[in-house]
Order: sequence, then structure tokens, then C-alpha cells
Amino acid sequence: MLTVCWAAKGGSGTTVVSCVLALLNAARHEPSWLIDLAGDVPAALGMSEPSSPGAHDWVISPSAPAAALEALGIAATDDLRVIPRGTSAPMSDNQRWAELGRYLADGSAHVVVDAGTAKPPPGLLAAAQQRLLVTRPCYLSLRRAAASEITPTGVIVVHEPGRALRADDVGHAVRAPVVAEVSTDPGVARAVDAGLLMARMPRSIASALRQLAS
Repeated sequence: MLTVCWAAKGGSGTTVVSCVLALLNAARHEPSWLIDLAGDVPAALGMSEPSSPGAHDWVISPSAPAAALEALGIAATDDLRVIPRGTSAPMSDNQRWAELGRYLADGSAHVVVDAGTAKPPPGLLAAAQQRLLVTRPCYLSLRRAAASEITPTGVIVVHEPGRALRADDVGHAVRAPVVAEVSTDPGVARAVDAGLLMARMPRSIASALRQLAS
């Protein structure tokens, strides 16, 4: 199962959502990968910053076999491997993205990709079984998401106090069903800041995303 998460605007919570989905997959003791295309996953999980090659370097390589991707992974838990971003910057239309997507979608591992706020590579999106837009109910975010012409399979709405828009408004704006709603919880920010998201995942976000992960 290949799940690609992205946001149309920074600060939406894509990295934290991606990390939680991957950790929930791994908690079922099934092989799980978390591919970091934005560069923030190690910090969010409290891991050391990797200096090794990563997913972007694999895409740039014209000859690296798909099976070599797993060797780039760093163990986060017994059942979760994090594949770092790497140092290269491949173009989104690189044909290797499609090869990568097919390999991940057909594999036995549960794979979550944190694509950050960049428009996910079309080849990768085309192979994904789940394409999840992470967004706050913010007019500016929804305006960008609608203009991107990417239709997600589902939307994860991160609620925050004071917003006038509701989850139904979000789903209507991006033409996709809302599959999870996450309430803003200061405990999540504290867990990330302390590097404890893996060890002490707050119940609020775990409960909100558990059904989607399963």
C-alpha cells in the first residue's frame, strides 16, 4: 500500500500526520516505510539528522535498482524504516518517479510518503493507492489546493480554533471526501519538540488517524 501525503501550504501538519500514519502501521508489526521527501521527518521523530543518500538520490541515479531503495532506510522502530530525503533535487517529471511509485505500490510494505508542500511528482501520485491532502480549514490553503488540479482520494482536515470553514467546506472545495479530522492539540507539538512522538504519541492524533492507517 502506497500512501502519499502533501499540503498546499506550509504549516498544515503534513510531516506529523505522515509520521503518525507510518508509526500506526508499524505498531501492527507489519513492514512499514516512511519516505521523507520534505526533509523534516527525522527531526519530527527525534532521530539524528542523516547524512546518507536518500530517496532523491535514488531518483537521480540512472541505474540504481528499485531493490536498492530499502538499503537507504534507517531503522526507526523494529518495523519502521525511514528513507531520508537525501541531497539531490530531482525534477518532478523525472521518469524514475513512476518506477519508484510502481515498486512501492506493488511491494509488501506499508509505505507512507511525506511530500511536504511541494506538488508531488505525477509519476509517484499515479501509482499511489491513497493520495491524502493534509490541510487546515484555511481559505488560502484551499485556494492553492483547488488551483493545483490534483484530485486527492481523501482529505485530512487539521482543525484549529477560530476558523469559519468546516470540514464539509473543505471537502467541497477540493472535490474529495474528508477521511479524517485532527483537532489541534498542544500535546502533539510538545511531543514533536521533545523528540517523543515515537515514544509517547498523543492519544488525540492516534485516535483520529488509526482507522485511516488500518
